[in-house]
Amino acid sequence: MGEGLLDLCEKYFGARDFYDVMKIPKNATEKQIKKAYHKLSLLVHPDRVDEDIKEEATEKFKVLGRIHSILSENDKRKIYDETGEFDDDSESVVMRNWSDYWRSLFKEITIQDINNYEKNYKGSETEIKDLKRAYLDSKGDMNYILEAVPFTNCEEEPRLHSIIRDLIEKGEVPEYKQFTEEDEKKRLRRKRRVMYSF
Repeated sequence: MGEGLLDLCEKYFGARDFYDVMKIPKNATEKQIKKAYHKLSLLVHPDRVDEDIKEEATEKFKVLGRIHSILSENDKRKIYDETGEFDDDSESVVMRNWSDYWRSLFKEITIQDINNYEKNYKGSETEIKDLKRAYLDSKGDMNYILEAVPFTNCEEEPRLHSIIRDLIEKGEVPEYKQFTEEDEKKRLRRKRRVMYSF
């Protein structure tokens, strides 16, 4: 049947815990779970991304839908919380139309909605938190950071560098040589392509 849900979580989100993927605490309310699902799925909605990243975005979108379908049902969530187990890998679940599932929960999203979200996200505490997490997880790998933080690309690099350097100076994150002494060739290779984060 292919990769299981936990493997897909690790592959696409770097975590094997549903709460870590959704970036919410384990005692999150139903409202918090739905809000987190909306926020993350908005970034990878297959109808809203460029063609060159649509395949991966679609897989991420499916994973988020499967996680939400577990955490949003009390019985399934209780079993997962207590045992770490879940019944999600059946063919009917894997083949479910997650776009229809998404539309049943949220209103239709427009390009303007995404643009407004991006505008509010950039420079926010949420962005700084996501940036800090990506920096720590990758030990300063800028390629990873650009892939992990929403709405970022090579053109955003100077701004992100400035934020990270400020965090280093404040002692909020350690100084990694991979970041402060990045190889120029690696930087130039990155600048030849724009890597959007989803």
